[in-house]
Amino acid sequence: MTNSNDMPLAAKPLDRAAHRRTDEAWLETAKQQDDVLFFLMRKGEPFVEKRGLFWMGPEARRLSPASPTVFMGEDKQGTPVFALNLPDAFDLDGSLIAGAGTFTEFRMAAGALADMEANLVSTARSVFLWHASHGHCAKCGGRVGIVDAGWKTQCPECGTEHFPRTDPVAIMLAVKDGKCLIGRQAMWPAGFMSCLAGFCEPGETIEQAAARELFEEAGITCDPASAEYVACQPWPFPSSLMVGLILEAENFEITLDKNEIDEARWITRAEAREIISGQHAELFCPPKMAIAHHILKTWALRDD
Repeated sequence: MTNSNDMPLAAKPLDRAAHRRTDEAWLETAKQQDDVLFFLMRKGEPFVEKRGLFWMGPEARRLSPASPTVFMGEDKQGTPVFALNLPDAFDLDGSLIAGAGTFTEFRMAAGALADMEANLVSTARSVFLWHASHGHCAKCGGRVGIVDAGWKTQCPECGTEHFPRTDPVAIMLAVKDGKCLIGRQAMWPAGFMSCLAGFCEPGETIEQAAARELFEEAGITCDPASAEYVACQPWPFPSSLMVGLILEAENFEITLDKNEIDEARWITRAEAREIISGQHAELFCPPKMAIAHHILKTWALRDD
């Protein structure tokens, strides 16, 4: 059975120890203790070596003393873990970490990391990108300050608090009479097909969003009450929560919104199994790191 706790980028999370976030004295001491662990990010990319994330101790702060950190939590031994966000212009050559690893594109890096490390870099990426794009107060326009160990900002002018955003996205598979609907955007490679998806709007449930998006993008009518929850997955591009659903369709006729998707088709369960296993002659699907793969697989492996 598909389980959100086992989903890539979500599995094996660290204890976030949120009660530590407001204890400034504890946090400062933790950053200096010998067993503290830091991992490094730059422009949304983790710094990795052959074995996974490159880890540093308290000396990490010497790389860029003014750079922001986020307290990620504590491991099972109580070791504090921090993410350090280096400046975009940080010069690797001549630094303490020259030759130790590379800053690697997130998808490529995360797909090769252990579960807990993938969860850590996914979380850090979302938080740091949020800080980069939300440096001013949405209420008065003042410059905000980072508080709560990186998990909140507060405006010194009006006192308004701001928290990292998470955007819910319905990602869904419409099914009918032993077939499922898959589609592709124009920018995707030929043959690459996936589930349809769309953001949840204010005032609607995730099931209603799924039904609305299916109709808007492909002309497929579904009753939101038919929606079956599969799993969810944090997706840091920059801050989505992908909520996977399977819905019963009421029609087969496809009417595409070409502004959203370039192609959609119904496939059989046998074809879905071929796609999942990489044996389909024409079509292929997202890799295992993406929830779309697991939604399609959940339906494909059911009995006809």
